[in-house]
Amino acid sequence: MFDTARHSELVDAVFGLAPVIPVLAIDRIEDALPLCRALVDNGLPVLEITLRTACALDAIALVARELPHACVGAGTVLSATDLANVSDAGARFAISPGATDALFDAAKASRTPLIPGIATASELMRGMEHGWRRFKFFPAESSGGIGALKGFGGPLPMARFCPTGGIDAVKAPAYLALPNVACVGGSWMVPADAVKAGDWARIGALASEAASLKR
Repeated sequence: MFDTARHSELVDAVFGLAPVIPVLAIDRIEDALPLCRALVDNGLPVLEITLRTACALDAIALVARELPHACVGAGTVLSATDLANVSDAGARFAISPGATDALFDAAKASRTPLIPGIATASELMRGMEHGWRRFKFFPAESSGGIGALKGFGGPLPMARFCPTGGIDAVKAPAYLALPNVACVGGSWMVPADAVKAGDWARIGALASEAASLKR
């Protein structure tokens, strides 16, 4: 039987580490450690490495092994196979853009806590029927943003969220001010040109600014 309270406790421990979770698409495995080190060393220890690139699983395994003070997880988890693979790679959490019954069933048996994505009240209610209370709200800005989260908070106050999608440094504080938002996800602190150039100092400075946001 799925332990709702234990799952919420595990996810809250992740959500509580920092106000922002960087969402990373790592194209070159050689970037994984310096990129993640720049984020972690500047106050963003929770990292979502998305399964959008060929080296994603290798990057998760490398960061999990070499940066033990990081809390590395996997994003874009779409199936039971994905969930098993990221768990084997050492991911401490998994995030999906949405959720299916098959993914929920696999997550109930997994040692890696899943944070499923929802965009509507019906999807949220379906996730709660499966026992979940912690969710990714995605894509946040195009799915109603702050207004939608305020709407969810009335009838479903036990749910908490990590909104992701279209959020930047300017928009993040308003999300973090909501009582049902634990943290936000975004990639504004990892601009593509800085990653390509290996400008880890610039990324570190942006990470430090993001880590200073108040909840």
